Amino acid sequence: MEYHDSEKAQEVAGRVEAFMDEVVLPLEREMLATGDTISNDELAELWEMAKERDLFAPQMPEEYGGQGLDFADMLPSFEQVGRSLIGAHSIRANAPQEGNMHTLEMVGTEEQKEEYLRPLVQGEMTSGFSMTEPMQGGGSDPKMLQTTAIKDGDEWVVNGHKWWTSDGWDADFFLVMARTDLDEHPYAGTSIILVPRETEGVELVRNVGHLGAPELLEASGGHAEIKYNDVRVPVENTVGEEGKGFQIAQMRLGGGRLTHCMRYSGMAERALEISKAYLSEREGFGSDLAEKQTLRQRIADAETKLHMARCGVRHAARELDRSEARIEVAMSKVYTANVCNEIMDLAVQCLGANGVANDLPVAAFYGDVRAFRLFDGPDEVHRRTIARHAFEDVATEEIEHALRFDEDRIVDELKREAPADD
Repeated sequence: MEYHDSEKAQEVAGRVEAFMDEVVLPLEREMLATGDTISNDELAELWEMAKERDLFAPQMPEEYGGQGLDFADMLPSFEQVGRSLIGAHSIRANAPQEGNMHTLEMVGTEEQKEEYLRPLVQGEMTSGFSMTEPMQGGGSDPKMLQTTAIKDGDEWVVNGHKWWTSDGWDADFFLVMARTDLDEHPYAGTSIILVPRETEGVELVRNVGHLGAPELLEASGGHAEIKYNDVRVPVENTVGEEGKGFQIAQMRLGGGRLTHCMRYSGMAERALEISKAYLSEREGFGSDLAEKQTLRQRIADAETKLHMARCGVRHAARELDRSEARIEVAMSKVYTANVCNEIMDLAVQCLGANGVANDLPVAAFYGDVRAFRLFDGPDEVHRRTIARHAFEDVATEEIEHALRFDEDRIVDELKREAPADD
């Protein structure tokens, strides 16, 4: 399909696609077959190759070592890296690093950018975004946030319990969402605090096991459970304006949801490619499976829905350059997540035994994509946002006109039925 992405976006995405086909996908196939992981040295080699091809950190400004693509132009490249389980890591465009880079670049101080952003972009540091909490803390309803950061002189004292801090197990620092003004509503009294890993009181409890793709990176940071016990950091470690944590997180998550949509769209596209190739070669009941009407119809539906998802993400990206685009992003996220889940389930079904074996990446895709309907906001929360917006736009004039019409009709009928002397 032709999406009329900019010439620059298409050119970079074409080079990313070639890098995936020539370097990354063969390495991924080998790892899935052997059960091995990529070592830190091998990952560093991928980064060097990406730099040589001018593909490294496409989403970051050139001054920090990135390629300087604007948001809309980088999305097609994110779709290409999504075709591989290690694709995003290979060009330093993986979550949560990409979102944390964007946050520091967007609202960080010059000191924070030099000390943390520059080495983060270059892969010399890694980070975690520490927001989600166990029951009854912040999750789908972020207003339930329990972690606090209270000022004591020129320091924050952070106390709280987090989990699902992606890449947190090996992170050098954390961006911690915490209540900093308990007298304010959480939306107005929450800040983001940068906490270095080695700070006294940071307790890494465990790396949470989870459904999903196998960990293919030796240094995978997993999803850490962390306790912050009287953790003291300077007030200047506040990321962005104090009390604006939710607004900053929303800016971070808006773009992050769309980059996730593109990565998973790429994954869904590859799963369909594998399925179609298999159906074209596999015979059953007297003909190729690709000739079976039911399968052809389901593939057609999958292609159509994936196309619609890609169009929606591109539209939301254009709107995000102009506004918060909260509704467009919510629609794209919930629709794309469900479409990618449907496609992965279809791919497993089409491939049969090969769909659940690790010889192909589809089994790993299948486990990985299910979480997409939960992280960055579950389906139900996004639908709630969309529904609230829909009902705010109800045409009340039409309803009032209908009620007035009905009232006038009743009065006329009563007049006709009333005795003449009345």
